Amino acid sequence: MEAVYIAVFFVTVTGIICAAVLCVASKLMHVKVDERIAALQEILPGVNCGVCGYPGCSGYAKALLSGGAKTNLCTPGGSGVLVKISGILGVEAGTIERKTAIVSCNGDYNTQKKKMEYKGIRSCEAAKALYGGENLCAFGCLGYGDCRNACPVSAICMENSLAHIIAEKCSGCGLCVKACPNNLILVVKAGKQALVACKNIEKGAVTRKKCVSGCIACTKCVKECPEGAITMADNLARIDYEKCTGCGHCINVCIAKCIMPREA
Repeated sequence: MEAVYIAVFFVTVTGIICAAVLCVASKLMHVKVDERIAALQEILPGVNCGVCGYPGCSGYAKALLSGGAKTNLCTPGGSGVLVKISGILGVEAGTIERKTAIVSCNGDYNTQKKKMEYKGIRSCEAAKALYGGENLCAFGCLGYGDCRNACPVSAICMENSLAHIIAEKCSGCGLCVKACPNNLILVVKAGKQALVACKNIEKGAVTRKKCVSGCIACTKCVKECPEGAITMADNLARIDYEKCTGCGHCINVCIAKCIMPREA
């Protein structure tokens, strides 16, 4: 019995000593945390989209406190979050540039031609893994809504197996960009500008056989753009949104009708 008491005594003493050591260590090794980081993380949307250029909302909050990040980079949060961030940091709010996603494809169920009937998992990624999907055009919208499922604000709908962005709802977070296996979605500055709704880089004649809405690389839009905002590269018209004024002339002259207006 005496041995039991001795064992209990030594265990108790050891526990007290360890507790004392831990208390001292916690005081000596304590790292002070800026209370503002919790406040910043609370007001940020928590989408963790990375559109700000930092690894999630937590990474952006830390960058803001270190002084290495601008306060207007949270596109999903909009001006409301910008004002709150500026208030916490004690700086001028400034302005935030609204961005929106665009889908670079107009090949819906009626315009894209099929090479097979797909009966697998209803997912764009799964369909692409099986011979590039059921459509002849390997560059177009696969139509199963991976982007729609990734959108946190329900700003994407599917019509005739083609993704459409609801501009007034889109926060420009870019999660749909990551979800699209064919890289059809871009996040660009909001505004009334033209959109080349095609990503097929094959020759025009080949593209036309696969989708009647595809770019045929005729270069008419390039020649007639008054701002020189359109170039032709890899058999595909490309718009420089820094130069585009949204005049709409390219939309009117496009033979294939693959350049479309967008309002955001």
